[in-house]
Amino acid sequence: MPLDTAAPRDTAVTEPADELATLSAGLDRLQSDTEQHTPRWRDVLGKTLPPVVLLAVLLGIWQLYILIANPRPDKAPSPAAVAGALGDAWESGRLQEAVLTSLERGVLGFLIAIVAGTALGMLLAEWKLLRRAAGPLISGLTVLPSVAWVPAAIIWFGLTDATAYFVILMGAIPSIVNGLLSGIDQVPPQLRRVGVVLGASRWQLATSVTLPAALPGYFAGLKQGWAFSWRSLMAAEIITMGGTMGFGLGTLLNQSRELADLASVLATILLILAIGILIELALFGPLERRMLRNRGLLLGGTR
Repeated sequence: MPLDTAAPRDTAVTEPADELATLSAGLDRLQSDTEQHTPRWRDVLGKTLPPVVLLAVLLGIWQLYILIANPRPDKAPSPAAVAGALGDAWESGRLQEAVLTSLERGVLGFLIAIVAGTALGMLLAEWKLLRRAAGPLISGLTVLPSVAWVPAAIIWFGLTDATAYFVILMGAIPSIVNGLLSGIDQVPPQLRRVGVVLGASRWQLATSVTLPAALPGYFAGLKQGWAFSWRSLMAAEIITMGGTMGFGLGTLLNQSRELADLASVLATILLILAIGILIELALFGPLERRMLRNRGLLLGGTR
């Protein structure tokens, strides 16, 4: 009777992949300390109370300056005037439209930048000659102000959403690529050697060993890429008006400037800042803590 050898071959093929999937996390756990768990309410309170107190102090200083110096309202509006400008924009519907338009552009452009930047970063990491040739250019693009791309983008794409997306990509992709390359450079060579010994292909080495091990640097690049995306989008919206661009926060800010409405200008600036902080606290912060905790690099209550 012929022997059935299919099952052992399948097991031999899948075992290296399974071992590669757990290799990085297992090595990270070797030097981890035992987490000190704290109550959930205390953890949340410890993270939210300091910024709330600081915000209250800053508002108090602002209001105290208004009461003591009594400046011209058109040069230094009070906190109440700024809040009133936000309320007026909300009642007119302009605030909701601006926030939704800018968030849609920013998130979609950032997601495209992640795909393009990750693919380019992995290509440069695997092809050393290409990295030596393109590395200085990528680093140069990182320090180039994104607003410099706006005039060229207007000529190429006109007053359309493509202009905003192009500026976002040119601002975010270099940061993502540099973050990924920085993370890959810090991956111990022993990890790749172990992957080779386990029979991993070049694709498996890149996706199951190198990329997971480079995750801290890659994540730092993603955070910086989002910051550059948001800044680039605001620059594009402030400069480009009309056509099919729609009405975003940058447009709202520029219109307030043209009307010399400083209260609305400050209100829009604070809103742009608040959205950036909210995304950091609600998205990137928890993801970073989870990543570090899974690697045994974060003690309970330290961040």
